[in-house]
Amino acid sequence: MIEKEITLNPEKTLEYIKNNVKKHDTLELSYNRVYAPGNVLDINIEEDWGDKALIVSLRLNGELVNDVVRVNMENIKNDLLEVRHVVDDNKDIIITVE
Repeated sequence: MIEKEITLNPEKTLEYIKNNVKKHDTLELSYNRVYAPGNVLDINIEEDWGDKALIVSLRLNGELVNDVVRVNMENIKNDLLEVRHVVDDNKDIIITVE
């Protein structure tokens, strides 16, 4: 497996997600005390209370919780610690958020 590590600020991390993450990729979000690994179902830019927001829909890959969640990335961008983007079985990109 090829692993690549990059460090980005919160805004650049959202840009990376918007431009590079596709449906059926795996995305692992670590923020605050939350770890949310899941398969990407959809990525949209939607209006949330009058502001544009990047919304990522994930089917969680947990043993206890495997629901579908919609994450407003604008709301958590400053709390992000790490994002792992698994494109396929051969490529892992780890983003450390500064």
